[in-house]
Amino acid sequence: MLVNNAGRTQVGALEETTERELRDLFDLHFFGPAMLTRAVLPHMRRAGGGAVVQISSVGGQTTAPGFGAYCATKFALEGLTQTLSQEVDFGVRFLIVEPGAFRTGLFNPGAAYVSAAMPEYAATVGPTRDYLRSGDGTQPGDPAKAAQAIVTALDAPDPPLRLVLGGDAIDNIRGRLESLLTELGQWEAVGRDTALGS
Repeated sequence: MLVNNAGRTQVGALEETTERELRDLFDLHFFGPAMLTRAVLPHMRRAGGGAVVQISSVGGQTTAPGFGAYCATKFALEGLTQTLSQEVDFGVRFLIVEPGAFRTGLFNPGAAYVSAAMPEYAATVGPTRDYLRSGDGTQPGDPAKAAQAIVTALDAPDPPLRLVLGGDAIDNIRGRLESLLTELGQWEAVGRDTALGS
């Protein structure tokens, strides 16, 4: 079993985020898990199976001002892992874990990285920075219960590809899916009218 759990919080509008900050976060959240997964797949193939757990985030499906770089890395990890679940056919289970706010060290002072602020983003990214400063120790999720939920999902006869943890994450992802379906319906005719001869 491989569990890719390394990560950190990064807050900053894209214009505030340096290229180095962006590349470092992709190295940690995407390229690291991708290379580790690639390294274990031959061993799992020889063993006839295994499990890869990718600790993503509610930010792998939803976004918020100031979390653009963070969410981009998680979206990328989820896209790769969903594809792996379709192309690896030798008994490896893939589980994408999408936690909401859990009482871990993610928001501890010094644990999160905050890009240099620009006044132009005070209204949009400012509240996210404030949440980061004040949110440590207030998260509703219990990490021990999250770990047990992951074990339960892995042991299930028909395990999910995605495991959403926490009521906040479930509500946010459900809202995003409903919004996507509404928008798809509103623009479906325009999209379908792009076929040759239509």
